[in-house]
Amino acid sequence: MILLFLVSLIALLLIYGRWEFVRHQAVLANIPIRIHINGSRGKSSVTRLVGAGLRAGGLRTISKTTGSAPRVIDMEGKDRVITRLRSASIGEQVKLLRTFSRQNPDAVVIECMAVMPQYQWVAEHQMVKATIGVITNVRPDHIEEMGPTMNDIACSLANTVPRKGVVITAESTMLKPILDRAEKLKSQVITTETDEFLKASLKRFPYLEHDENIALALKVCEQAGINRETALEGMITAEPDPGALVLWKLKFGDKTSRFVSAFAANDPQSTLKIWNLVRERVDNETTNVFLNTRADRRHRTKQLIELVYTQISPHALIIRGDFLPPELIVMKKKYPQTKVTIFPYAAKPEAVVEKLKEFHDNFIFGIGNIVGWGEEFMSELKRYRIHD
Repeated sequence: MILLFLVSLIALLLIYGRWEFVRHQAVLANIPIRIHINGSRGKSSVTRLVGAGLRAGGLRTISKTTGSAPRVIDMEGKDRVITRLRSASIGEQVKLLRTFSRQNPDAVVIECMAVMPQYQWVAEHQMVKATIGVITNVRPDHIEEMGPTMNDIACSLANTVPRKGVVITAESTMLKPILDRAEKLKSQVITTETDEFLKASLKRFPYLEHDENIALALKVCEQAGINRETALEGMITAEPDPGALVLWKLKFGDKTSRFVSAFAANDPQSTLKIWNLVRERVDNETTNVFLNTRADRRHRTKQLIELVYTQISPHALIIRGDFLPPELIVMKKKYPQTKVTIFPYAAKPEAVVEKLKEFHDNFIFGIGNIVGWGEEFMSELKRYRIHD
């Protein structure tokens, strides 16, 4: 009797699984252009940029970001916050694709939310089946899940190369694993680079955006049939990602400072790239750094502390964190000119803002982590923002 029950249960599960598979294929067939965006950095920004460019070209487009603040951007370009009742799961993509399909879109631009290599493969080859794949770049991030070497990370990200499709990437150094995977899957690889047209357009953006992200998004839009001039106009007017680079002027009483949020770039390589991007905007101001650490990323904290001291050399360093790595003591002795203030994780955002109020005509560079406390900090700091 028990055996019969188990056999019947297995049969029902197989039938249900087959029905779900067929149903999902019908969902995908109703979305002509499916763009799946993966990579170490810039996924959310590129997702928004591509969606805006496609809409400007007349395509009915829905975008979905997954980063620090998950959103659905509808066909009108308006943000819809995703409220989760449980922790994030890649199964969310299937349900959303089903919802998007009912709206009969021309295109869906979806950010990959998988981190583990095997889940990245499932996300692409079982869930999205992209017509255009995107790998923004390969950076030393999520090494616990993807592996300790850059080659490991590149191979992991290459799991979202589509079969018999196109993959577009801004990566150049770790390109071989992507090319090898594309060759096996009979897909074409297109690389991007910044040109004079793009360089001349950067200042038109109302926020600080990486040139490689824009170049990548423009190439994706061109692949989808939208000319780059039209796509660029749509990108310039699009709402930026909550984790986008912002340059704020702050007024604390009769004092003013400028603040750059680079929290979303929480690995050293990307943080340094952002610093090189914004340092030319630092006039004669004194530079100060606020580092918001993560308790489960101690190695990253060590790397960021070393970067701050060796590459930025700020007047002051404010750190939020507990049980900081011993390298901080070494750096404090080696670079005594940098004043250090440490806040525990229990500190409220208001306490850190009070410390920032001590600075006058300063340039404050915010790095580390944005999720949770970082978002609360940004909301508190925004109260002091003024517009020129």
